[in-house]
Amino acid sequence: MPDKIKSFADYKKDAHNWITLASGEYYPDILNNACELYEPVLVLFGQLLKSSESSLRLLTKISETPNQWMRIQLARVFRKYVSPETPVEMLKRKNKVREICEQFGSGFRTIPAVQAAFESRPMPDEALCAILWEYKDRGKKGYDLTERFFDMFRLHFPNLVLRGPERAGQDVRMGTVFLDYPNTKRPVDFVIYDNSSNVLAIGLARYDSDRGGSQEDDRTGGYRNCADEILRYSKSHNHNIKVIFLNDGSGLLLGSMWNDYANLEASGDGKIIVLTLRMIPERLTLDWLLS
Repeated sequence: MPDKIKSFADYKKDAHNWITLASGEYYPDILNNACELYEPVLVLFGQLLKSSESSLRLLTKISETPNQWMRIQLARVFRKYVSPETPVEMLKRKNKVREICEQFGSGFRTIPAVQAAFESRPMPDEALCAILWEYKDRGKKGYDLTERFFDMFRLHFPNLVLRGPERAGQDVRMGTVFLDYPNTKRPVDFVIYDNSSNVLAIGLARYDSDRGGSQEDDRTGGYRNCADEILRYSKSHNHNIKVIFLNDGSGLLLGSMWNDYANLEASGDGKIIVLTLRMIPERLTLDWLLS
């Protein structure tokens, strides 16, 4: 990286000035909207509960619910009442019912116990509606981050091409960027091309609101593996690809996160850059992309 460009580590002394905070919602202001949105979910869950002879049967009925949004919300209620140890991602998938029953069925709370617990709560249950509301915008901050990055990038680099999902959408798979890429399913968030369709940079974007502990190691460790893989491929094929990690949010200020990202950037011999949105104007330069 050119000397005139400050490193990510250089910003640590006033790091709080370089992150972009996403706006949140106040409690209990959200309760009216939460109850209005999720009362139909609780009503349907109660109906399915009354007509099920076992917890296994209840899960099966939930999986047969045709509306995807409703099915996912019912699965979340099922997890709270019946099987808190079952991974949420498994419950979201219709074809995982048999596997869930085999792996976690022995720990399911019985239908009479679930029925008693469910009937002990008011309808709508404000506490549960508030919990479900927390899921509603999960991922929205990340979508907002990538959308703003796309807007800023096009403003600063009108002659370059940026491809990838601007908000929700499937990740870019590296096998679609390079047909001979060894890890074809490697997901990335965006790819930068010059006007001759040459790849200049591969990027990942994440909004970190409250990371800490082992999550820090998981995130930066996964990033390091991704960067090493991309740069190894680039070198072996005589490309000059850069790697961009766009990260933002208050989670960067927690624990060792800032130092971990600074070390990640330093490991790239000038080919890795870690950015927040506020750093883009002075750090993401055409000289660096083309160097």
